[in-house]
Parts: sequence; C-alpha cells; structure tokens
Amino acid sequence: MIQLSPTSKEFEKFDGISLIVPVYNEALSIAQFCQSVTCALKGLCNFEIVFINDGSRDDTERTIESIMHDDSLFPITLVNLSRNFGKEAALASGMQRARGEAVIPMDVDLQDPPELIPEMIEKWKAGAKIVNARRIDRSEDSFFKRTSAKIFYYIYNTMTEYPIPKNVGDFRLLDRVVVESILTIGERSRFNKGIFNWVGYETSEVTFSRPNRDTGSSKWSCWKLIKLALDGLFTSSTLPLRIWTYLGLTMVFLSMIYGLIIFFTTLIFGRDVPGYASTVLLILTFGALNMIALGIMGEYIGRIYEEVRQRPLYIIRSINRTF
Repeated sequence: MIQLSPTSKEFEKFDGISLIVPVYNEALSIAQFCQSVTCALKGLCNFEIVFINDGSRDDTERTIESIMHDDSLFPITLVNLSRNFGKEAALASGMQRARGEAVIPMDVDLQDPPELIPEMIEKWKAGAKIVNARRIDRSEDSFFKRTSAKIFYYIYNTMTEYPIPKNVGDFRLLDRVVVESILTIGERSRFNKGIFNWVGYETSEVTFSRPNRDTGSSKWSCWKLIKLALDGLFTSSTLPLRIWTYLGLTMVFLSMIYGLIIFFTTLIFGRDVPGYASTVLLILTFGALNMIALGIMGEYIGRIYEEVRQRPLYIIRSINRTF
C-alpha cells in the first residue's frame, strides 16, 4: 500500500504518550524493550507503542505480532514497510500514525532508557513543547564514532542558521502541536534532528549516560553515518554553494595581483620561459577545486531530483493494531 493519510480510526484521540520505535532485524530486543517500557510507565500514564518494521528480514514482524496477540497491557500498532527505507523515513511513518498527546521516538535496543521518560513527561507538563534527551557520556562509543560526531556537530552548527543541540539524538519528547508542524514538512531528503530543531517551540532538556546495547548489533555502518551526515548538511544549508562564490571572487582577486606582478617584472627585468612545475601545479590545483565544486553541486542536484520525482517517502505493506 502506498503512503496514505491516516484514517479517522487511526487518529481517534489517545489520552497518553505514543512511543515511536523503528525496528530493523531486532527480533531479539523487542520483548525486553516492551517489558522495560511497561515497568517504567505502568501507573504513570497511558501509552501506546508504534513499531515501524523497516523491512526486517528476521523474525521481527512475527515477534511483535505474538506480543500483540498475548493480550498486551497497552495498545500496539505495527506498521510494516515494503522494504528498508531507512530510519528517517520510518520515523516519519510513525509520526503519521502516533495518536498520543505527546510523541517520543526511541530505539528498541534500550540505549534510549525508558526510565528517563517520567522525567521528560514532568518537563512537558511544566510547559516545554520539546524535551531533548542529551547524552553526557559517550564512552560506550568507539573513538572513531566519538570523534566523527564532534566534527559533524561543529561543521553542522557552523554552517547552518539553526544549530542543533550536541549529543542529542532522535530520543526526545514532542508535543502534539510540534508533531503536527513536522507533518506539514514534505521534503524527501530528511534529516529529522534538523527538522525537530527547525520548527522551534519551547524546549527543555534532560541528561543521561547512554548504556551499552544488551542484544543485537547496531545497523549503522560507517557509510550510512556518512550519508546521514551529508543529508543533514546539504538539506539544512546552502553555505557549501555560497563558499564557491566567495572562493571564486578571492581567486579572481589573487589572479589580478599575480598578473600585475608578472606584467611589471617582465616589463622591468624581462622573464625566462615559465617553468613546467609551476604550470602543472596550477592545473592540478584548479582541476581539484573544480571537481570539488562539481561534487557539491551534484549533491544538491541529486536532492533536487529526488524532490522533483515526488515519489512517496515510504510504502506501507500492512498495518496491524490492537485497539
């Protein structure tokens, strides 16, 4: 089934919290996640879980269905996508089907601890429309991941008009009014961390130390992280394009100065035939700059192409519910 607007039944008012949980080959983590969420939220508030099965190839779908059929203590929605569309698209799908007064995207591996949700709800009830969960300890991450994250946040927040908070992932509480604002954004090259911050509204924060993953393994390869970082940079800022305007003007100015130097030194002292090395150096330098400029323009053109095609962000194969 192609992406559709949610039906009226899907959007019957739900007096509680919606947890959006994208899953991809996470069959081993689901039961423990549901148990932890129940322990953290039982007696505190009503809640539902919206699982987005992002094209899993293991027993993820059957595991969730078995929990749904065992008289679950809370409503569960299982959205099965036709293939793996990626976490950004899966989160968008979940937001369209979450019915709660507030929405919390989180991972199923319990690295986003459910025990933090009560504190987030307190901040929300105190008036915050967005409650970010910021990691204060990333020691469980590899050196490469910690370093690359620091570099990304620095570059992104330097380039963009709307910086994102450091060490804050998708795990946060979003009020219904924020979710409705996000759902009006139809772009296909999505970077949800940037979108969550771009919409504005009153923001608060809770902090936590991220625990180690108990089961399964991360599905984020180095290439996927690089692609996500590029999506974030090129969908949130046009500075990379403007840089080449500034660089071009600078090169023109320097070329004029260099030309004047050559002219006067030749006029006064005469000049031998230019050397081979300097000529090759200039050709290689300007060739490299041209290739980089073309690459950056290609990144933007590729994203324009995706928007122009107007393909759906995701395709839904089936939806199961317990309400």
